[in-house]
Order: sequence, then C-alpha cells, then structure tokens
Amino acid sequence: MGAYPWVQKGLAFCNAVLTGERPAGVLVVNACKRFRRDLERQGADEFPYVFDIDEGERWLAHLARLKHVKGPLAGRYYEPSGWQCFCTMNLYGWRNSEGCRRFNEAYIECPRGQGKSFWVAGLGLGHLTIDGETGAEVFCGATSEKQAWEVFRPARGMCLNNPEFCAEYGIEVHPRSRAIYVMATGARFEPLIGVPGDGAAPSFAIVDEYHEHGNSDQVDTMTTGMQKRTQPMMFVITTAGSDFGGPCREKRQDCVKILDGSVVDETVFAIIFTIDTKSDGAEVEDRWDTVDALIKAQPGWFEHINRAFILAELEKAKRNPGKQAAYRTKYLDQWVGAKAAWMNMLKFQACGRKGLTLDRTLGEQGWRLYLALDAASKIDLAVLVALFVRGSGSSTRYRVHFDRWIPEAQLSDGKNKDRYTKWREVERVHVTEGDIVDFDEIEQRILWYRGKAEIAAVGYDPWQLTQLATHMLAEGVPMVEVPMTVRQISAPMKELEAVIYDDRFEYDLGDEPLVWQVGNVVAKRDKKQNVFPDKEREEAKIDDVVATLIAMNRALAVVEATKSFWETA
Repeated sequence: MGAYPWVQKGLAFCNAVLTGERPAGVLVVNACKRFRRDLERQGADEFPYVFDIDEGERWLAHLARLKHVKGPLAGRYYEPSGWQCFCTMNLYGWRNSEGCRRFNEAYIECPRGQGKSFWVAGLGLGHLTIDGETGAEVFCGATSEKQAWEVFRPARGMCLNNPEFCAEYGIEVHPRSRAIYVMATGARFEPLIGVPGDGAAPSFAIVDEYHEHGNSDQVDTMTTGMQKRTQPMMFVITTAGSDFGGPCREKRQDCVKILDGSVVDETVFAIIFTIDTKSDGAEVEDRWDTVDALIKAQPGWFEHINRAFILAELEKAKRNPGKQAAYRTKYLDQWVGAKAAWMNMLKFQACGRKGLTLDRTLGEQGWRLYLALDAASKIDLAVLVALFVRGSGSSTRYRVHFDRWIPEAQLSDGKNKDRYTKWREVERVHVTEGDIVDFDEIEQRILWYRGKAEIAAVGYDPWQLTQLATHMLAEGVPMVEVPMTVRQISAPMKELEAVIYDDRFEYDLGDEPLVWQVGNVVAKRDKKQNVFPDKEREEAKIDDVVATLIAMNRALAVVEATKSFWETA
C-alpha cells in the first residue's frame, strides 16, 4: 500500500475537493483550504503547530484494526472513508510546540448513514488504549439512553468481537456491562445521559446528535471537567436539526465563521457536509431536489453509500411535500425549522440585516408604523412588534423590531428558562417582577412609541388584552381588535411568506429569539388553502410571528381600503 496509506487517503480526499474532482459544499472546501493553508505556515511564530504524519497514521491504523459488528460487513476489518481519514489525520496529526494535540474540540456535521457512529466509537476506543492517558474517561453523551448507546453499542461490539485487541490492551467488557474498562490504567468508556457529576474528568467526550439538546449543560459540564487533562477533546458530531435557537445551531454558526476565516480559533476543528446556501457564504445556492445536491452533501457517496435507496427517498420527497423537510434534514444536512415547517429558514435568514437597530429605523424617513401585541399567556412570553412599512404594491418593504416581556418566575421554573436567561443577558427580553407579565410596562412602551412616531394602528387579540386596550384608547392610541381567526390571519401569513421569499422583509441579524420562533411555525391549511400558524409542542414559542401577523393584518387593511377608494372613485 505504500508509506502512510491512510493519511494518503485523507490527502486524496482533500485534493479532490480542492480541484473540484470531488463535488463539495463551500464549508467542506473551506475546511480543506484551511488544512492546506496550515501546512504552508506550520512552525511559523504566528502559527506554532506542526503536522505529525506519523501520529495521524497511527490513529488511522488503530481504526483499521477494528472489525465491523453488524450488516454485510460484520466481521471484516474497518476501512475508514476518505472524509474520515481527512478528519482523523487533522484531529490527531496536528501538534503544538509542547507535543500535545492542537485541537481540543471538534464539530462535525453530516447527513445520516455515513458511518459516523462506528467511526467515533473507534476513536473512543483509541482514547481508552493507544492515547496513553492514565485513568482515561471516555463518555458518549446524549439526551436519551437510546441515543447514547448508538455510539457505545458499536464500541462494545468491537471489543466483544475482537479478543486479540482486548487482550493486547487488557480491555474488559462483560456481556451485560454498561461500561468498558482497562483495569491496568483505570480507564473506562461508558454512555452518559444528562449532565455528568462534578468529579468527572473526561479525556474524550463524544456528544452525538447535538441538535437534539435543548441546552448546552452536558457539553459545558464535560468541558469544564477537562481542565484536569493534558490533551482532552470534546467531539461533537451531529446531523442538522430544526431548533434554530438551540446550542447546536449556535455552535454551528461559530464554526462557519471559523471556516470562512472571520473568526480565528486554532483549537477547534470543524467540517460541515451540506449543500450550498448563501447564508453559509456560497455565491450560488444549490437546489435541494437534485442528485448533484446529494453528491455534495453525502461525504461517503463514492465509497459505501446505498445510493439506490437514497435516490428513491429523493423521488418520494419530490412527490410528497410532507416528506421534504425530513429528507432535507437527513440526507442533505439542511436545517429546516419545524418538522412540518411553514418557512424556508434559509430564505428567512437571508432577510437578516447586521446592525439594524430601532434607533436607525426611527431616524429614517418614509416608514409607516404599525404596532401589534401578542400576550396569549400572562405567565409566559408577551410580545410587542413594531412593523415598519414603506412603499406600495410589489415594491413594499417591511421591517420589524421587537419588545418581549417575561415574568421573573420563568427564569427559574419555565420550560424555556435557559433560553430566557440567555436572551435577558443579551437584552432581547425584558423581565418583570413576580409570576405574571406586568402589562403596565407594555402600556408605557406603546406610549413611548407614540412619542417617537405616528402610529397608524395597534392591533391586538382581544383575549387577555381588553383592559390594556381600554387604557390605551383612553390615551388616544388607535387600538384595533384582530381576533386570531383564519379569516383575519390567513392573508397576512401568505403575504409575510411572499415578502420574505422576495427579500422585501428585514430584521436585525442578531435577533436570535425571532429566528428560533419563525423556525417553530407550522402552517395549518384547510380545504380552501387558508393558512394559520401553529406549533408542534408547547415550549416551541411562536409569539413573535403571531404579533407580526396581527400587525400585517392592519397594514394590509390599509392597502385594501386604499384599493376600494380608488376603485369606487
């Protein structure tokens, strides 16, 4: 096979991506460019890292001595794919000036069916054995026992089916054991659900399917425990998900910046296998319903993928809109919002504008202002949206700014307490004292707007808000009831979708609560093709969207009234 056969396989993958021989998305291209750039500057004062080809090959050779445990390959030696060779040689080949590993964190995102569980399980066994860490602690963490065992089960099977490997390193694993041990070094490998105890000191922590995590507690706790280790590694591997406000999406966005060079972090390795979108920095977006898109997103397409099966899934998704979201998530690694999402989140994210502050909008001429309130529950989130409208007809543009309120009790006891706490820290939500939202603060905010601009109308759902509306009417504020019915909301919902797709809608790019809520919206449709917003679970808030639709109702009412006037003049 020649010298360094496995590293050569990883290099071949990298070269094929950079020459265009291997179709790949911009995020994979950027990862390969980063490796090539780092090779050219290794050892420089500003880049004190070197690529140790022997170490990269050692880890890949370790993987190649493990055996498959299920399917048609069961019992045969594992052959890492080109993309797995590339990732492995990066993670273990790069060393710092002290001889320790450069990377202490990995974020790898790819579609399902790429053999990622077996691969990372093999790496976990490497940290248990060839890494030489005394008392190594390897955890495979997840939100459920079933998911945690997706990685632990193949690791356990590799040991049970390879007695020579176990004998060489003194590995002990019993048929009913929930852990793998090396008694001579005190090392252990076990699944983990939830947050580890304070005494844990992971040397290698695997977080599988991070998109399913509602918060970063597990990752944060394991990361802080790693400070006791010389060269630990946090290994996050996942497919895309639907929670645009979750910790996985946040981590992904940070890694996109590392890959495009706008953020420098030499200790994080990242690669994301998906199709091209402008939000990821691509000049041209890929269509989801093509074979070319599949080839780009599937790193193992030319090696071990059941192509016939996936192509059949593509045809099903093209015929059935209800299957499209699942197909795009599982096979193209696209983040698509709710499982039956209303909005194309890539289109929506393209409407975000950096630095779009309320002061900036109020300082611009020509905007008409509509306010709207959604306060479906006094004990949770209440929203006031300021919808600014400019122009007419097909050139009409819309811009939104939000105020949000939650009662203080939600920071300690609500299902979204982690999100609300974070949003409070970045000033995206106001916290009122007590157990219910203080509507007096909302009234004061409406009056503040009246002092800044002429308010065309304030739309509100009369449920829960009758008293507030009475107070505002007494102050001369133009309050208008907009009941949450299909008749009132369907047209605004269709219009909002249209202007987003036409890039005539703007919001502050940093408004994470809005992005999360838009991704939660499911469109309920009736036989007359009317639409109405809904959500898949209680904690998936959509209040920002509901408030925006109420405001759109008032803006469209003015348009319709104008039409009627000219048509009857």
